[in-house]
Amino acid sequence: MPRFCASCGAPLAEGALACASCGATAGQSVAGGPAPASATTGLTENLAGAFAYVTVLPALWFLLFEPFNKNRFVRFHAYQCIFFNIAGFVLSFATILLGGAGVFIMPLLWLAALGVWIVLVVTAFQGRRLKLPVIGDWAERRASSA
Repeated sequence: MPRFCASCGAPLAEGALACASCGATAGQSVAGGPAPASATTGLTENLAGAFAYVTVLPALWFLLFEPFNKNRFVRFHAYQCIFFNIAGFVLSFATILLGGAGVFIMPLLWLAALGVWIVLVVTAFQGRRLKLPVIGDWAERRASSA
C-alpha cells in the first residue's frame, strides 16, 4: 500500500523513515493509506470523491470550497455526480412523456441508476475513476479546466 506523510500529504518513498518534503519522522506523522486531501479537514480524497456522489449538494460544496476545489480527483467525481443527476432527471422526464409505457420503464430506469450510483461510490472510495460514457468525458474536461 502506498504511504503518505500525514503532516503534508506528500508520497513517501518505500521504506522511508522521514518525509522528504516536510521532514516529519516515522514516529511523528508518517502514515499509510490514501493521501489526505487536506491536513485541516482530515477528509481523504477518496472519501471526498465517494461523498460527492451522495447528492448534488456535497458535489457543489466540493467544487466551491478549498481545499477540494483544487483537487482534480475530487472535482472529477463532483462534476460526474452533477452530470449524472442531470441525465437522470432528463431521462425521467422523457419517460413521463411516454405516458403508459413510461410506467413500466421508470422503475427499470431507477434500478439501473441505483446500480450505477453504487458502482460510482465504491469506485471513488477505492481511489479510482470510472468514466461514464459521455458524462465522464464532460466531467474530465471540467475537472482539468478549473
